[in-house]
Amino acid sequence: MSPRFHDLTVAAIEAETADARVLHLAVPAALRAAYRFQPGQYLTLEAVIEGAPVRRSYSICSTPADPWLAVAVKRIPGGAFSGFVHETLRAGDTLSVMTPDGRFVLPPAEGPRLVAAFVAGSGITPVLSILRTLLEEEPESRFVLFYGNRSTDGIMFRGVLEDLKDRHLARLSVFHVLSREQQDVPILNGRLDAEKLRRLLGAMLPAGAIDQALVCGPQPMIEGLPAVLAEAGVSPARIHVERFTPAADARPRAVAAPATAPAESTATVIYEGVRTEIPLAAGETIIDAALRAGRALPWSCKGGMCCTCRAKLLEGRVEMLANYSLEPWETEAGFVLTCQSRPLTPHVVVDYDQV
Repeated sequence: MSPRFHDLTVAAIEAETADARVLHLAVPAALRAAYRFQPGQYLTLEAVIEGAPVRRSYSICSTPADPWLAVAVKRIPGGAFSGFVHETLRAGDTLSVMTPDGRFVLPPAEGPRLVAAFVAGSGITPVLSILRTLLEEEPESRFVLFYGNRSTDGIMFRGVLEDLKDRHLARLSVFHVLSREQQDVPILNGRLDAEKLRRLLGAMLPAGAIDQALVCGPQPMIEGLPAVLAEAGVSPARIHVERFTPAADARPRAVAAPATAPAESTATVIYEGVRTEIPLAAGETIIDAALRAGRALPWSCKGGMCCTCRAKLLEGRVEMLANYSLEPWETEAGFVLTCQSRPLTPHVVVDYDQV
């Protein structure tokens, strides 16, 4: 089913750190089925800010067993949506919220397992949901978390993690890696980068013990970590990665057209059974053209990180500028990320309804 937006009430707003707020969203009974989610998935929020709609994606940090949906919003300097949340949004307000989406989830357990997570900054948000759910639903499984931050004051959900560790001493290990605050254990000082991960795997957690690995955080902070895990012997199929990217505005981006692109093209878009013809300028992506034309289509990050804008290319050819989320079998089957797809032929047809 294609993701849809609904208005949800902000039940509460809590300060998590000096620059992070947790939004608790109330889901009415009639929409509970639509907002069921798997731990690790995200929500896309939309609000009208200074007269224009602004859309951002945030990982769900609550669990399916909780009575609310919760996301954490970290303030970004100059960020339109995060500034709105920190300065303007109040409990009792409503937000337009897309139904849950995302693939950063663990496969079903086939027995006791060890899950290791390597996260940086706000990357803790989906991992917290996964961690809490595993501890409750898999009594024989273990979880090891390496969590990179600058200093203790900036650790999101520090109190929650300490409480969980106290209650699950034999099953949960949490190691904070701090880049601007000295700790007693030298290996835990510095940035959680590729070289640090190599040292951690050599000294604290053998790669062969890892059944599933999670890597999550802002793209620059986790660059190289999946490759290190694979080099150490963790199967790529067991490495799950969620990259956070700086938000892209809904405004069309100025890009250079590829040399083989037509001067103008047309995209036939099929969504919820409706066919729409959308003209594209040279070098324009399908989503940018749809936004300019006022056609509502699924999209979220506009950075190639998520799969919200996934569609199947039925006719024509496109160039994808970036792809961090589609699996090889999907691209081979003709699926594309329309936020990254620029036509290379005068006419293309994409179908959002094919799964």
